Amino acid sequence: MQAFRVTRALAQTADLSGRVLCHELRSDDGRVAIAKGRVLDDADARRAMELPWAELHLLALDSDDVHEDAAGNTIARRVAGGGVSVRPPSGGHWPIVAECRGVLSIDIDRLVRINELDGPCVYSLYDGQVVEADEVVARAKIIPFAVSRHVLSDVESILQPSGAVHVRPFGIYRVGAVVHESMGERALGRFRDAVTEKIAWFGSALGALEVTPPDVASIADAFDAAGRATDIILVAGTKAMDVLDPTFAVLDQIGARMVCHGVPAHPGSLLWLAEWKGVPIVGMPTCGLFAQATVFDLVIARLLSGERLGRKELARFGHGGLLTRDMAFRLPAYRAAGVRGAVE
Repeated sequence: MQAFRVTRALAQTADLSGRVLCHELRSDDGRVAIAKGRVLDDADARRAMELPWAELHLLALDSDDVHEDAAGNTIARRVAGGGVSVRPPSGGHWPIVAECRGVLSIDIDRLVRINELDGPCVYSLYDGQVVEADEVVARAKIIPFAVSRHVLSDVESILQPSGAVHVRPFGIYRVGAVVHESMGERALGRFRDAVTEKIAWFGSALGALEVTPPDVASIADAFDAAGRATDIILVAGTKAMDVLDPTFAVLDQIGARMVCHGVPAHPGSLLWLAEWKGVPIVGMPTCGLFAQATVFDLVIARLLSGERLGRKELARFGHGGLLTRDMAFRLPAYRAAGVRGAVE
C-alpha cells in the first residue's frame, strides 16, 4: 500500500475515490461524517469535498493488499477454535466469545507467532481462566488498515488445523469423596455443603461420600465404595505432609499412581493428585475443605472440563499461582451464583 497526502486547495474527487481514509472526517457540528479506515467510493469522495478539512491522509491499496474489514474477519475466524464464535466487529475489533461456561484454552505459541507478523493483532484473557457463556475471551484486529495476502496465508498456516482460542465446556461428571471421620460431624457437614455447591456450579453432582476411620483397611474399603461408577474422587482429612498417613499406603495398595504431591500455588499448595484406573483422585488441602478459594478450585475446573493433568500441567500453576484477592478473576465465579468459595 502507498500513503498519500491531499491538500484542500489541490483536491479533486478522483484523488479520494477508491482510497482508504486514514483519519475520520467530521461535519460542522462535530459529528463523525466518514469513519477512518473506510474505502471511499465516489459518493464518499463527493461528501468529503463538502466537509471542513485542510489536509487528508489516504492509502492506496495494491492488488496484494486485503482491507482490514475482510482481513480482520478472516483472522478472527481462523483464530477461533472449539467452543467459541466470532461476533460482528465493533470499533475495528472482532470479538471472539465463549459459547458456553468452561475453561479457556489459549495456544500461546501460536498467538505469539501471529502477533509477530506485520499487521495482525490478537489478544486474549489468560489461558486456563474459567469463563462464562457469551463472555468476550479474545479479540482480533488489523493495525495498519490492510495486510498483504501472504500475511493471511502465514496466519492460516500457523493456525492449522484448529485455531488458537478454545473453550472446553464443563461436562457432567460423577464425583465421589472419601473423608476421614476425624474431621468431626460439624466440619463434615460444612465440607459436604461447600463441595456440593461448588460441584453443582460446574453442572456435576457430588454422589457417594464415604466417611472412614483413619486406618488402611477402612480407607481401602472407602475407596472401593467411592470408586464405583465415579469419574473423580475427592479425598479430605489426610495429613498431606505426613508420608506415613494411611491414605498414601492405601494408594500404593490399590495400585494408584501419585501424579504430583503438592502444587505451586497458594493457598492450597498441599493439594495432591493421584490417578487410579483412569480416575483422578484429588487430595484437598485443609484450607479448601469448606469455603476458602484455593488451587483446588482451579484444578477441579480443569478436571471437570475433561482435561487430564500431569506434573507438567500442575507445575505451570506456579505462574499466577499467588491467589490473592486481585487474582479472583482466575477462579470460578461462585459468588455471582451465591456459592461459597470466592477469594476473601
